[in-house]
Amino acid sequence: MTDLFNTIGEKAEKVAPVAAPNGTTEDDEKVVEEIESLCMNCEENGMTRLLLTKIPYFREIIIMSFSCDHCGFSNNEIQPAGTFQLKGAHYELRLTEMPDFERQVIKSDTAVVKFIELDVEVPAGKGQLSNVEGLLRTIIDDLEFGQEGRKEQTPEVYDKVAEVITQGRKMLDGEAFPFRVSVDDPAGNSFIAPDPRDGVGKWSKREFLRTPEQNAALGLTDTAKTDDLDENGDIIPDQIYQFPASCPGCLHSCTTNMKMVEIPHFRQVVIMNTSCDDCGYKSNDVKTGGEIPEKGKKVTLRVRNVEDLARDILKSESCALECPELSLTVNPGTLGGRFTTVEGLLTQIRDDLHSQIFEADADSGPAARKNDSLDKEEKTRWEKFFDDLNTAIKGESEFTIILTDPLASSYVQSTAEDPSQPDGQMTVEEYERTDEEEEDLGLKDMKTEGYENDV
Repeated sequence: MTDLFNTIGEKAEKVAPVAAPNGTTEDDEKVVEEIESLCMNCEENGMTRLLLTKIPYFREIIIMSFSCDHCGFSNNEIQPAGTFQLKGAHYELRLTEMPDFERQVIKSDTAVVKFIELDVEVPAGKGQLSNVEGLLRTIIDDLEFGQEGRKEQTPEVYDKVAEVITQGRKMLDGEAFPFRVSVDDPAGNSFIAPDPRDGVGKWSKREFLRTPEQNAALGLTDTAKTDDLDENGDIIPDQIYQFPASCPGCLHSCTTNMKMVEIPHFRQVVIMNTSCDDCGYKSNDVKTGGEIPEKGKKVTLRVRNVEDLARDILKSESCALECPELSLTVNPGTLGGRFTTVEGLLTQIRDDLHSQIFEADADSGPAARKNDSLDKEEKTRWEKFFDDLNTAIKGESEFTIILTDPLASSYVQSTAEDPSQPDGQMTVEEYERTDEEEEDLGLKDMKTEGYENDV
């Protein structure tokens, strides 16, 4: 199987656009667009053909073929029909039989192809749509092209290249199995076709995070720009940073906003927000930093009026929340990390619980939204619970909030004259973590001294 680009001219003749009455074409999926372009060889007008095609198990790409009738020059390459991927991609195929040479390979202009056992690689350059045989044959032909000159000028290089050519010919003849070929692309737009029959170790794909240097090479960042960092290279408090992410709902690209906030008389926390324009997914989370304290912390706040509901509150992921008067208990990990007000936290707890208890199937329309599986007594008990919770959220009843955090990462705003001290309605106490809490947090398995002796 030779280079697939050689057939694009035939495709152009077979699927040339034919105007339909409504102005569209008869085959919208295989339309070749022809554009007059200047030939780089003779500077006369030639013809560039563009074909948008879908690669199975991959994505759409654009095949471009240029030919000049004046001088006979031709050129072929591919371009991805989308943007850079969120992560780079590394593909590896282990060839064990002749049919493996027919595996389709897409090499973008940012990818490096390497035949590992041959210790030869094709650097980033022109994009190609080929197969393993076509790539290896092109490498061998290119090496043979300059051998006569090397034989006279650098005999030692000539001998080494001759060995590579001989080994490459054995590979093409099927006499050197097994061997491996890899494609490494920081843009994530390259591909080696898999086969459903591939076993373990035959075909693999690994995604990786790009380095700052790779992002700079792709034009995604400016490594010389440090205005968004301080003199020590650290992020600046209260400045919003944005970075690409993948939506957990629809897996499309989205954006995560991050902001570091300094909470007075507490510590720095990182607020993160992710929103997806495609499916509407939204999430908020708060992360606290710093070392793990020796003791946990328990904060008790007596809420008496509307002013207390407006206090800032930080509930970390490791924090348990309890309101005895409201018969409310929130286990650690529930809701994640939240930085809001007392009213905002109770409102979110109420809304989440109400949707779980009373809205059994929100997608089935209003007629099916009420959960009819609750018996009358249980339904009455839940209705009283939500009535009491609504009364507390409006500031019409007094109650107590107890935050128990084994990592001491939670916080309630103080209204005392000296903010460094809790006010009369709030008590803060440290406590020794239980063995169960130590185990749940993984602290019993953590070794910070003498660990090098165990290696």
